[in-house]
Amino acid sequence: MLLKSLIAANAFAGAAVASPAPMLQARQDDLATYIQNEHTYALQGVLNNFGPNGNLSRGAAPGVAIAGNSETNPPYIYTWTRDTALTVQSLIHEFISGNTSLEPLIQQYVNASARMQTIPNLSGNLTDGSGLGEPKYNINITAFNEPWGRPQPDGPALRASALIAYGNHLLGQGQQAKALSHIWPIVSNDIAYVGQYWNSTGFDLWEEVNGTSFFTTAVQHKALVEGQAFATALGKPCEACTVAPEILCHLQNFWNGTAVIANTPTSYDNSRSGVDINSVLTSINTFDPAATCDDVTFQPCSARALANHKVLVDGFRSIYGVNRNRSSSSAVAVGRYTEDVFMGGNPWYLATLAAAEQLYDALYQWNRQGSLEVTQLSLPFFKSLNANVTTGIFPKSSPSYTVITNAVKTYADGFVAVVQQYTPGNGGLSEEYNRDTGVQVSSPDLTWSFASFLTATARRNGSVPPSWGSSRALAVPSQCRPATVKGTYAAATPSPW
Repeated sequence: MLLKSLIAANAFAGAAVASPAPMLQARQDDLATYIQNEHTYALQGVLNNFGPNGNLSRGAAPGVAIAGNSETNPPYIYTWTRDTALTVQSLIHEFISGNTSLEPLIQQYVNASARMQTIPNLSGNLTDGSGLGEPKYNINITAFNEPWGRPQPDGPALRASALIAYGNHLLGQGQQAKALSHIWPIVSNDIAYVGQYWNSTGFDLWEEVNGTSFFTTAVQHKALVEGQAFATALGKPCEACTVAPEILCHLQNFWNGTAVIANTPTSYDNSRSGVDINSVLTSINTFDPAATCDDVTFQPCSARALANHKVLVDGFRSIYGVNRNRSSSSAVAVGRYTEDVFMGGNPWYLATLAAAEQLYDALYQWNRQGSLEVTQLSLPFFKSLNANVTTGIFPKSSPSYTVITNAVKTYADGFVAVVQQYTPGNGGLSEEYNRDTGVQVSSPDLTWSFASFLTATARRNGSVPPSWGSSRALAVPSQCRPATVKGTYAAATPSPW
């Protein structure tokens, strides 16, 4: 989006969420009741921001979402390719899980995406695919012709993943013709963009660093892997998909041995450490429920991802006033990165929820594979929850497995409880909450905040997306090459459903 710019011993009793400053109208429900009630608020919050019928959508075109309910400071009455794709992925999961009322909106998003791809803009146009990297548009699907951080190459990959998720649903329903006519032409353009431009610089998801991004690289790799499978199912070639191994090779360069360095350079002047919630967002957006805990794709349960989670979260323990009374083993409010100054440099709802979601994903993966491994790399993460944890492989049948996973679940719930603490009575989720008081800051009713709540709590309930095939794409070339594939592009035609 958007910007300019356990658990202590004794039976792991509880990630405390005591606050130094009680919040007016804070939600007082138990966590399960809060999650159940907030799900209704969050889903409606997303729908409110979509055109044409959302009551906050400001007349947005059908299938187009505003980023947030803020005209100025910050101005979020625009639509971002990234934010909308991530949000639609959450809606597609809700739809596949049984909420069939969402399908017309998903189809409107498909048609809006077809239109948006054809709009010439300051990043370029569709002739050579360069215009697909444009980050934001006016909500009537016209070009935003003012200075901005462009291009942002994560957008096409994320949109491709969202459309492939719906396309695979259509295939599962025997509707190959619709997948071929409505979905593939849009996906084909976005996949071609990734294959051609993945090795070019662009702005990161916070729109602040022009370089190469861990998040962008990972979602590009995922899009090509699942794009290849989708193309094969439709009987289509995917020449761009052949560079997926080169992107995976590049992805390994962001790991420094102890944490992920999210961007290269780390900032416009290299003044930041590079530790960024970008890395946790990567793990949850490339989570594959069928995967093992592999470090290569930084799966949520991998040693790398868990070690990085601890480094990231620990960075916020001492800098936010709202974290002052929380123990060193409890969940805390989480922001983007410790050096952040945007709107005062505060915790973000989506960042705090992402910290929980990674752990819920890990719990799912351990349960599915039937064991949990603690390595030297991940040991500090686990020891912060229980000092008695040692390295080793713990089968699901062992008492140690139960003790450790219970601790991780309690820790994950603690992050959701932090969000609960700073959720007002009306259920609204802004972009941020003040680092000292917990009062909401920046744009109210942020679409991505609501979507993050939906995905985090779905994972808590064991509801996960289909596998994207990560296990087929773990071979890292011995030497990284900058290979790209020049794309071919054609306008997709919005079609009636």
